[in-house]
Formats: sequence, C-alpha cells, structure tokens
Amino acid sequence: MATRVALVAVGSIIAAPALGQTGSAVPGQKGGQDMHGAYEVADWPKDISTLPDHENWTWGAGQSVFAESPDRVFVLVRGELPALERPETVRLPELGPSITFPLNRIPWRDATSASLPAALDGPTRPETSIRGRLGVDVRWEHCILVFDREGNLIEDWTQWDELLRRPHAVYINPYDPDKHVWIVDDYRHAIFKFTNDGAQLLQTIGTENEHGDDQSHFYRPTFMAFRSDGGFYVADGYANTRVVRFDADGNYVMEWGQRGNPPNEIRPGYFNNVHGIAIDPETNRVFVNDRNNHRVQVFTEDGEYLDEWRFGTGVSNIHLIIITADRFLWAFDRGTHKMLKYDLEGNFQYSFGTFGGADIPGGMWGVHGIAVDQEGNLYLSDVDRGGAQKFVPKAGARQDMLVGKPVYSAWD
Repeated sequence: MATRVALVAVGSIIAAPALGQTGSAVPGQKGGQDMHGAYEVADWPKDISTLPDHENWTWGAGQSVFAESPDRVFVLVRGELPALERPETVRLPELGPSITFPLNRIPWRDATSASLPAALDGPTRPETSIRGRLGVDVRWEHCILVFDREGNLIEDWTQWDELLRRPHAVYINPYDPDKHVWIVDDYRHAIFKFTNDGAQLLQTIGTENEHGDDQSHFYRPTFMAFRSDGGFYVADGYANTRVVRFDADGNYVMEWGQRGNPPNEIRPGYFNNVHGIAIDPETNRVFVNDRNNHRVQVFTEDGEYLDEWRFGTGVSNIHLIIITADRFLWAFDRGTHKMLKYDLEGNFQYSFGTFGGADIPGGMWGVHGIAVDQEGNLYLSDVDRGGAQKFVPKAGARQDMLVGKPVYSAWD
C-alpha cells in the first residue's frame, strides 16, 4: 500500500512531514552541518588520568552506558589503556610501496582490539598476552564507573572488577522502584544483578564460566530488554542464536530462535549474532537485532514472528538497538558510523554521526551503548574509540531529530 503524506499549512509555509527527515536539526541555521545531529559535544567525562596513580592511563573499550539520572550515569569499560600521544607518521616499505602509518585523520589505536580480555578461555588478566604486559600495556581496573553531570567520577565499583571477564551491557529495569543494576558479561556467560549502590550481588542468571543452550546456561549473551511486569528478555547471543524470556524473579519462561545462514538469511526466527533487543512499551512487541543478517526481526511477546526489515547489506553492521518512550527505534551502524532512526514499522527517518577516534570530540567509532537521561542528554559508549561521550541538545533543535527519552516508569 502506498504511504500517503499529508500537507500541513504552517502560516504561509507548506510543510510535508516526510518519512525521511530533511533539513537542519536547528531550523534557520546558516552554514555548518549536522555532524553531531541536534547535539553539541560536551566535555565529559573527566579522564581517568585525573585520578591518583592513573596519570598515564585512559579508558579501555567503552562497552555500555546507562543514565539513571543526569547526575548518575553508569559506564562500562574493559579496563584501562596507556594514554599515548599520536605517533609520527612512518613509512613501512616492508608492507608495500607507499604504505604509511598512521594515516592522516584516521584513528591509530582500536580500543577494543587493545583492551583485555585476551581470549574467551583462560584468565581474564594474564600477566602477558597478545594485549601486552599487565600493568604496563593494559590494566583491568575501573570496569564499572559512575559519573555526575560534570563528568566527575562519583563511584567506582572496583570491588567487582575481579568478578568480570568481559562486561558487555549495563541496565536498570525502568519498572523497578528499587533500581537494581544489571550487568551482562558475555565471557562469563552470565548476568549479574546488584543493589543500586553496588554493595551486594543479589542474583546470577546463567551458570558462570559454563556455556550452553538450556534453561540455566547462555553462550555469550549480549543485551537485555525489560517488560512492564518486571520480566525480561536476553539476547543470547554471539554464539547461541536465540532469545530467552524470564519472569520478574529470573525464572526461565521460554525461548525462540534457530541458527541461520549469514549474511542473507530470510527465514523468520533464524538468527546469526543476536546482538541487540528492545521492546515496544505500548504493544510489548520484541525487536531483535539479527546482526550478521543485517536485519531486525519483530515478534510478539511470546516469540511469534510478525515482521522484519533490513538495515542494508555489505558494510552495514548494526551494534545495538533501543526503543524510546516516543516509540521510535534507534540503532548504531558500526559500518557507516551513523545513528539511525526508524519508526516501528521500519520506515527510515533520520541519521547523523561522524567518524572519529578518541582525539576527535564527538567522533563515533564502534558505538556499543546508547542512553538518554531525563533532560534529553545523549550518552554514547564506543568500543573502538574507547570510553564514553555526552551530547547536549542544541538550543532550538528539532525534537524529531533528538534521540527520545527512555521509559522511566518506576521513578518518573
């Protein structure tokens, strides 16, 4: 069926609200370009090098971010890396004629390739590994961090560093008045539930350090999505190819999904790398990022297939998806370095983003976590760039070009 677009009179101007947004994020803007969409880049957070005995260190891979409030923002990182200056360009004739490193304007260190852990099996913190020497080339410290609006480190849950092998995502259930903190660790094949202050580990879902595909095991789980009844879904994951549903107490309810054939699998319910999951807060439809097949699949809350759409093929590499309270789906494409907006029927709306490493404020390289606080500030964590960033809405910015706020049902 053809989509009909209504023309709306606005004074003497006729505006056509098209499916794909056009024009500047700030109406009437002269010059410039929307490299960062409707946002200004904030100087946030303060670097780990400002801490005593960490003067020569910086963030490892930025795995995830969650904003409980503007003054309490959780960030997951995979330890620390040396804070190095960009090296001078050198020629490498042994690799071929005219080969140089680093290339002008191109990032020269990939934080996710440099950060621990070194391997799925074996110790998380080996004294020496392909990452280098522990304490010299890498550190496994400050994996769970909490910042205020000014970027001050107000909590560091270092008491749990030893628990973690590869922390992948952090959440607070938006329907939980006690605001428990959940952390998915894909190398531990487990999900950990903490008190809000981090003082106690209350529950572990999955069997630590044992992978499997039954009711009590995961195989590299990636992300979670919470239901209004307190239950949740787990994207399981890098190795398994299923979605697992649990009740509010963490009891197994059901699962669905089978292994498909990447990169162009078309069968419903077949997955390859289940790397992102989100729930429509109005209908409870479950949206699953079938990453290696370049598509999102849509299901009922009980796993019945409803719909799908593709993000593109080839270069497309969707890291994660979220659904905001205004019922739009946002994704980040690691292949194009863009934030992507869709309506929940899959119609493309808008995109923004610019490629850049840690030395480029606002540059996006491997965004792996997306969060928005109650004031509309946007937070991104990047595995390749390292650490996390904050983006503040521009004055006069169009609301339809801002990433919507999440559901905060339990503490609105």
